[in-house]
Amino acid sequence: MNRPLVGTLATVVLGAAALVGTAGTAGAASKPGTDAPHTFRATTPISAPAQHGVHTKAVDFAGTVALSNCSGSIVKLPTSKDTDPAIVMTNGHCLESGMPGAGEVIVDQPNSRSFTVLDANAGDLGTVKATKVVYATMTDTDVTLYETGSTYADIQQKYGIKPLEVDTAHPTQGHKITVVSGYWKQTYSCSIDGFVPQLKEGDWTWKDSVRYTTDCKTIGGTSGSPVVDDETGKVTAINNTVNEDGEKCTLNNPCEVDGNGEVTVHKGTPYGQETYGIPKCFTAGNKLDLNASGCELPKPSGVRR
Repeated sequence: MNRPLVGTLATVVLGAAALVGTAGTAGAASKPGTDAPHTFRATTPISAPAQHGVHTKAVDFAGTVALSNCSGSIVKLPTSKDTDPAIVMTNGHCLESGMPGAGEVIVDQPNSRSFTVLDANAGDLGTVKATKVVYATMTDTDVTLYETGSTYADIQQKYGIKPLEVDTAHPTQGHKITVVSGYWKQTYSCSIDGFVPQLKEGDWTWKDSVRYTTDCKTIGGTSGSPVVDDETGKVTAINNTVNEDGEKCTLNNPCEVDGNGEVTVHKGTPYGQETYGIPKCFTAGNKLDLNASGCELPKPSGVRR
């Protein structure tokens, strides 16, 4: 993750990004009362395997939300029903109470955060409000899952919006992806470049992270954006970090650690955290069960199989 951008600093960084060709809108820089993690820098694209004969789905903003400091999405799991309380997914480091520490896992905490629901063209439709933080951590992955006071059916009836589906299959190298930022109302297109056994940044370590090509020139506020596989139209990861300065394993400068323990640094390269394992940790009614078969999300102290 990257430093929060506050006030005039956000405007300065966004303006600089515009000069080097990163995506954004002039109006977004003056968005009041927000601070946006992630100041992604533009870099030379990495080549990825081409997809021949693949029909891609049009990716828009329907199902995404804007947070006060990040991006997110309304997501549905394979066991979810229309009558279940809707889940909003974003990064662990977007948690409004502060970033969870290494090894910290937060479950079942009351919450009243509001999320702005967007239509397909990124227009503001209204809000949904959380009732609790179902799960949040920055250990092994970087995710916060909020339960809202609205069902999927409520949201569709009120706003005409369906949730995004979380894919249960591992992401595929070479697939084209779209990072959809509700915060900036901007999309970024690139491809999955590969996978990282361990991604280390400051005190945190993430496992089997997604590395994508740097033609996704994302900017501040894209934290928590759903990473959508263009072929399936499903969420395959959550956008979360980039190596900003070429430093090794420091805050805002993640490093890659391979299976042999060798550390490498790729300045300007963005990363996301896989989401295919999350559905295994939920049962009927969108209920979290960290002891469910196949669930590998970290547990808080005191929770055991």
